[in-house]
Amino acid sequence: MSELAPLINDLALILICAGVMTLIFKKLKQPLVLGYIVAGFISSPHITFTPSVVDSANIQTWSEIGVIFLLFALGLEFSFKKLMKVGGPAVISACTIILCMIMVGAFVGWSFGWKRMDCIYLGGMLAMSSTTIIYKAFDDLGLRQQRFAGLVLSILILEDILAIVLMVMLSTMAVSQNFEGGEMVYSILKLLFFLILWFVVGIYLIPLFLKRARRLMSDETLLIVSLAFCFGMVVLAAKVGFSPAFGAFIMGSILAETIESEHIDKLVAPVKDLFGAIFFVSVGMMVEPHMIVEYIGPIMAIVAAILIGQTVFGTGGVLLSGQPLKTAMQCGFSLTQIGEFAFIIASLGVSLGVTSHFLYPIVVAVSVITTFLTPYMIRLSVPAYHLVDRYMPLRWKRLLDRYSTGVQTVNHQNNWRSLMIAIVRIVVIYSVLSVAVTGLSLHFFAPLLIAAVGDFWGRLLGAVLTILLVAPFLRALIMKKNRSIEFRALWIDNRFNHAPLLSLVLLRVVIAVGFVVYIIEYFFQASVALIVGVAIIAVLLMVFSRFLKKQSIYLERVFVQNLRSKDIRKEYLGEKQPEYVGRLLDRDLHLSDFVIPAESLWAGRTLQELDLGHKYDVHVASIIRGTRRINIPGGENRIYPNDTLQVIGTDGQLAVFSEQAEKVCTDVTEDDFIRQEMCLKQFVIESGSPFCGRTIKESGIRKDFHCLVVGVESADDTSLRTPDVNVPLCEGDILWVVGEKDDLSRLFEVHKVG
Repeated sequence: MSELAPLINDLALILICAGVMTLIFKKLKQPLVLGYIVAGFISSPHITFTPSVVDSANIQTWSEIGVIFLLFALGLEFSFKKLMKVGGPAVISACTIILCMIMVGAFVGWSFGWKRMDCIYLGGMLAMSSTTIIYKAFDDLGLRQQRFAGLVLSILILEDILAIVLMVMLSTMAVSQNFEGGEMVYSILKLLFFLILWFVVGIYLIPLFLKRARRLMSDETLLIVSLAFCFGMVVLAAKVGFSPAFGAFIMGSILAETIESEHIDKLVAPVKDLFGAIFFVSVGMMVEPHMIVEYIGPIMAIVAAILIGQTVFGTGGVLLSGQPLKTAMQCGFSLTQIGEFAFIIASLGVSLGVTSHFLYPIVVAVSVITTFLTPYMIRLSVPAYHLVDRYMPLRWKRLLDRYSTGVQTVNHQNNWRSLMIAIVRIVVIYSVLSVAVTGLSLHFFAPLLIAAVGDFWGRLLGAVLTILLVAPFLRALIMKKNRSIEFRALWIDNRFNHAPLLSLVLLRVVIAVGFVVYIIEYFFQASVALIVGVAIIAVLLMVFSRFLKKQSIYLERVFVQNLRSKDIRKEYLGEKQPEYVGRLLDRDLHLSDFVIPAESLWAGRTLQELDLGHKYDVHVASIIRGTRRINIPGGENRIYPNDTLQVIGTDGQLAVFSEQAEKVCTDVTEDDFIRQEMCLKQFVIESGSPFCGRTIKESGIRKDFHCLVVGVESADDTSLRTPDVNVPLCEGDILWVVGEKDDLSRLFEVHKVG
């Protein structure tokens, strides 16, 4: 028998250790991530009394695949539309926390005399809280329905995208080994360029492809296609100088905007869990016991920095965004841990060779400690608030209340602001598309044409083809918003607005002419006046072309439809929350969804019978039943299994309601199944039976005994016939009866007594 390859041996050991540890940590109600880290620690060469992996290099490759899957799955839960909807409080809070925690981490590293890159990477690790751990903590503590939890999750959405930006910046620093502002600006602009390009092109093409291939898409096919998209973007991101994890995240966020996103998420989940487990096990394998003992001082200092820093700056950032003190402290105390992104940034530093070997095990140890402390910190937030509120000067309380009220005041956008935002967005998006199309044509199509038809004609055809390809985008860049409501209102409102409005149009014309000038100059050497003249004529033809107008409208319409398809489907299914939800927060109210389980005692009862409003001080705003939404349901409306109740109330009211909703679920035991099991039995109608001479309907077998006669055999005819409820039963008839055991026993007792 041949020996197994080392990779298979190592994989078997890893999965066995991970399987045992997940069971133990599940029993202890601790995050599974910690179980994987402990499994990696046990299976590492540092522990001599247990089997160890043979080839750690292969495991490292698998862990890199695990990072790709983790960020791909994270992208599927992320959405650019969610990012646009998180609101000012989340933006202000996230930016404050990240900037302050980066400085805290860098200061801690500097205080221990570590090198500059170690300090910077440590700051990046400390700035990112763990989305996975916070999600689980909120679920375990039953806090997902509370107001502050929604704000925390919005902050985490922003931290995820900012973590990607931070990874790009850290990679740039590592490669260039300098901190010049110009290099950093170039990296950020490059990142924004490819983000816009990939998002726009991806949203346009991928939903169209999935829609056309829907009939061919089984679960297996959809999984393979989704992973193909993921790894294709991974390769593309690596080609243009970004990390593979960045490409996986981008593709996940693009697929998150499609109708199939939830289906893809379910299909990818097992694969993600497998490779994610391998990644976290590899994290645990890098923990060296002697290193932890040696650096116990820095570990404790970093833990203290996270607990104090996230509490102080998290609370301060949320307060700065205009939220009440209680909400701010609950948010700040919830963010006191580091997790998956800290490991990913640490792995990035190791792979680039710019961080010291001791930094990785230190970060792992810090993550384990802060993760264990997370539930206790969340529980501590409310008592800490009461303590602060008790000793805070009355003047400070009034100042905070006045500030939060002032920030939450709605500011109406004027026409100039909305028009300028729209024009900037149009110019940026269509300029990015124009640059991408121009670059593709000049470096791919043009050389082929020159090689095929000769130098002059190849250049001419190349210039014409490039201008034609970029024309729909340049026309949209010039003409969009020129006939909008805001533009017309400003034009009519004041004649002094005419000059600025015309200047905006002229500026966009100049940008379009600049693109055409660059294309012509790339192919031909001629006088500037001639090139500019030809470019102006080309742009004018674009503006007045009806074909290009139809093309640009069609392209934009398809993009918008693809972008809104998921929201339209949610509206149809009744899954989208109404617009008034955001306004409820100003009154310390919010709307939460509660699914009625099949075993709930509330199922089948009317709202009037349940009297939820009187008992729990909540209001049932809607009942979602399949694709049907019942808004403002009356007392006569019944609740059925799997209904979704949209309930309005405060944090305390919803918490009580949620607890009660769980209590009314009946626990089904094995005895219940045995008791409710249906049986088929038979008995003979005798002369003294109370059923003799009576019809099945008159006998009360169904009404009184809850049994069903499914067949009758006559004394003179042994064939089984369908029972006629109006035909009298005769002596010698054999009745075949179906019913529960208890009901059949009662029926037989009456029959025998008779």
